[in-house]
Amino acid sequence: MPEGPSLRKFHLLASPFVGQVVAKVGGSSRKINVNDLNALRLQDSQVHGKNLYLAFVATADPLGPTAEETVLQREAACGTSSPAQGRHEQVCPPQAYAQEEELQELQHSSSESPDAAGGPSSWLRFHFGLFGSIRANEFSRANKANKRGDWKDPVPRLVLHFESGGFLAFYNCRMQWCSSPTADPASDILSVEFHRGRALDALRAPDPICYTLLDQRYFSGLGNIIKNEILYLAKIHPLTQGSLLALSDRERLLDCAVQFSSDWLGSKLRGKGLHPQIYRKEQCPLGHAVMKGTLGPSGGFKRLSWWCPQCQPEVLPRDGEPSPVT
Repeated sequence: MPEGPSLRKFHLLASPFVGQVVAKVGGSSRKINVNDLNALRLQDSQVHGKNLYLAFVATADPLGPTAEETVLQREAACGTSSPAQGRHEQVCPPQAYAQEEELQELQHSSSESPDAAGGPSSWLRFHFGLFGSIRANEFSRANKANKRGDWKDPVPRLVLHFESGGFLAFYNCRMQWCSSPTADPASDILSVEFHRGRALDALRAPDPICYTLLDQRYFSGLGNIIKNEILYLAKIHPLTQGSLLALSDRERLLDCAVQFSSDWLGSKLRGKGLHPQIYRKEQCPLGHAVMKGTLGPSGGFKRLSWWCPQCQPEVLPRDGEPSPVT
């Protein structure tokens, strides 16, 4: 699914349209009335973890909020007292298991960022599931035939045509109006305000480390691809309990998370794709056979994981300590 680096790229595609009025709308969404966006001004664009937020104001107020008001709104959303410091490619899982994984992701995201119900709203929240994307001034084209043999282009959920003549097309995304962004820059792995100490403390939990890494309260924007890759880079088995890891191991894992995410974003901005070392691989770079399994807490969110048993040896609990739940 689109993870933190992809959302940063989507944000960069949307940002040039900030300040422009929506001249025409389209799209197949039934979750929102797309016509409500017609003649509104795109006032702001923010990205937080795996969510993109676009703010709209009525053109009757051509300037919208003042710069000071916008800063105060962001501070309130982020829970801070000072201002925040601040074309498309994807890696998608094989179709054989993608539908199940997408359903789990949507179920997980529905409780990830609860939105206020009722009352006036001016922010539109986008979550991109497993296959979502944004395109600027172009539409997505079919890269293969469907089961009927037809080459049908994907249908966008939302299209915003702006007064400049440009447009944004949103695909395979969930949209919901909300009163303000749900933001915690201290948990965003690509934010300059990312709180390293809090993340290190979270990694000490007596849970399999692959569960903790997907906890968006501490690692916002970190998804399944990043999880698999950084565990391999740090040579840590996904089911190793965080409480069994030395501080140096946790620091190395966190370094890998930040560096890998930053490098991936840099590659996207240069128009280059991702070349994973372990994700969806049958062999690791050293030629060892890779194992694959669906891992997650009992009764909770589960995701496919890949690991090399030789490069990532399992760390077993000492006598009297509970074993990881598989």
